[in-house]
Amino acid sequence: MKEIKRYLVTAALPYANGPLHIGHLAGAYLSSDVYVRFLRLSGKDVVYICGSDEHGAAITTRALKEDKTPQEIVDTYHTQFRDTFNSIGVSFDMYHRTSDPLHHQTSQDFFRVLNDKGEFVKKETKQYYDTEANQFLADRYIKGTCPKCSHDSAYGDQCENCGSSLSPTELINPQSTISGSKPILKETTHWYLSLDKYQEWLKEWLNNGTLNGEKLHYPEDWKNHVIGQCNSWLDSGLQARSMTRDLSWGVDVPQELEGAEGKKLYVWLDAPIGYISATKQWASDNGKNWEDYWKDDSSALIHFIGKDNIVFHCIIFPAILKAHGDYVLPVNVPANQFMNLEGDKISTSRNWAVWVHEYLKGFPDQQDALRYALIKNMPEQKDSEFTWKGFQDLNNNELVNNLANFVNRVIVLVNKYYEGLVPEFDEDLDIVGPDDEEEITYHDAEILRLFDNVDRLCDRLRKYDFRSALSQLMEISTNGNQILQHNAPWKAIKENPEQVKVVMNLLVQYLHTMAICLRPFLPHASDRLRALLDQKPLTESGELTDLCFQLCEGELPITNGHKLSKAKHLFSRIDDDVIETQIEKLKASKTQTANIATADSSLAPLRDTIQYDVFIKMDLRTATIKEAKKVPKTDKLLQLTLDVGFEERTVLSGIAEHFNAEDIIGQRVTLLANLAPRKIRGVQSQGMILMAENADGKLNFVQPSPESENGSQIS
Repeated sequence: MKEIKRYLVTAALPYANGPLHIGHLAGAYLSSDVYVRFLRLSGKDVVYICGSDEHGAAITTRALKEDKTPQEIVDTYHTQFRDTFNSIGVSFDMYHRTSDPLHHQTSQDFFRVLNDKGEFVKKETKQYYDTEANQFLADRYIKGTCPKCSHDSAYGDQCENCGSSLSPTELINPQSTISGSKPILKETTHWYLSLDKYQEWLKEWLNNGTLNGEKLHYPEDWKNHVIGQCNSWLDSGLQARSMTRDLSWGVDVPQELEGAEGKKLYVWLDAPIGYISATKQWASDNGKNWEDYWKDDSSALIHFIGKDNIVFHCIIFPAILKAHGDYVLPVNVPANQFMNLEGDKISTSRNWAVWVHEYLKGFPDQQDALRYALIKNMPEQKDSEFTWKGFQDLNNNELVNNLANFVNRVIVLVNKYYEGLVPEFDEDLDIVGPDDEEEITYHDAEILRLFDNVDRLCDRLRKYDFRSALSQLMEISTNGNQILQHNAPWKAIKENPEQVKVVMNLLVQYLHTMAICLRPFLPHASDRLRALLDQKPLTESGELTDLCFQLCEGELPITNGHKLSKAKHLFSRIDDDVIETQIEKLKASKTQTANIATADSSLAPLRDTIQYDVFIKMDLRTATIKEAKKVPKTDKLLQLTLDVGFEERTVLSGIAEHFNAEDIIGQRVTLLANLAPRKIRGVQSQGMILMAENADGKLNFVQPSPESENGSQIS
């Protein structure tokens, strides 16, 4: 394998159809950011690329529902993504977008090359067509039962439950997500990529790392679940896959080609080409040659993604790159698995998520607390879980009690004993020998131990083992705390002041080392610690390599007499009431979702069939709203007092964004009366009122007839 001269690191393009949640960060963006910052600190030539994925059926669906244009939808989320990534500290060199003209041109040029080389087969086939909506259905417009795992909400291109890549005709009981109707098959013409002809070299490349006898990567460095998922796909036999779609939104098939009218590039063709167009934009902005990173064998291409994108990045995109002929293939695809939330899968449709932009508003200046918790629980090899209590414990016990406490104590003591100046010490003081042959001072021995810790941290980062690397970082803090406790300078300062100078000088070197090692994981804390040491923020231009050289040679990174700043806390505690608010917010979002019963079948397909004995257990009653008021510190919840005839009930409902409290007093409603009570925001909610949502997203009360008395049972 050739020597690596430069790195091109990509992070999965987030789909511009909704906000970013913590699962996105844990899946691809924090791992890639940690790795890139490590490469920069190691003095490597690296470009970090991402951008908004702005094409595809789901965007047009949202635009239709919100009565907006697709461009309005993607503009909103592209801006939000860019700002969110910047605020949380994800340090892209270029954050681009696939609606940009440069991307359209790049994708079309790519398509032309493949077409001219005869890589496509133009075929007339039957595809699903919605007769009510009068349009062909893109893969994401179709839902049905997965033929492999029986999940009842698989999409036409992929089952998100088992990760299998599908074609729409494989679905059992397919249904249009636009109208809810059963689609028909109708003839259309598309360009197909014959993936089957790439099967043998893909298998060799993935499993042996070789292609035409040349070593391109080391499979043993790849994650088992990545190779395993790819082999499962390969063992099933690759099939020709359509690279175009009948859509109104996306990248046009080059219009000079016969039959191109009304055809768009398949989103999984144009989206990964977004990495290329983004690199072109970066190169143009910085006076670089983009081809050095994509077409030079000494460049390392690394894709950071979630496990749901493995097949596209390890089979389809490499096949496209190889078919083109000029591009390098990835040397690794360190895909993470999924992060769950409070015992349940993160779900955007059910609003069961911690939205990153909301976290940043609710926890100002605590970006690194979230980064720490997500890296600590990163789903590198298996699914992991985020809980608010766990987040609080990690912040309070590890960041505050361990890391911040150590930093604060050292800086306070240096200011107290030496007026903030790093003390000069007798280098021959306190000689201890690890053996009879060699003598080494206590200070030098601890500096070498510090170097060993940093070296182990770097080794784990090179292997994409970010959780373990973070633990190694905290081990440095723990070692520093132990040195401080063992030597107890606050006691020894009178009896042995020269020894205290040795210890305090050593611990300042620890802080300097930690400020650099913190940078990949907790960049904001790194800046704060550098400021406490009266040092400028890191430029990420080889400082870690310089540090390792200094420690290995026994040099002091911070010179004697350097003036430190006054002590400030690096992190702050998070109180119980703050966490309880977040937990209640999650519960309220789940309640709100349950409250909205969509009566319009054009908005959602029918749910699974239930048996009569399940339905008959539901006790539906007529009621009238007697009182209504906003729940404090929430945007969505109203507290309702209902007259149910034989009693009054308190119900919390997530309808505050649709109705004013004073306007709905006297409103007749339908109540699910035997729903188990639930405490939300400290209030016991006793049931659920039924709502219907129209095509515009407006909520309406499901009202009983005027003749029915309050408390009447609906049957």
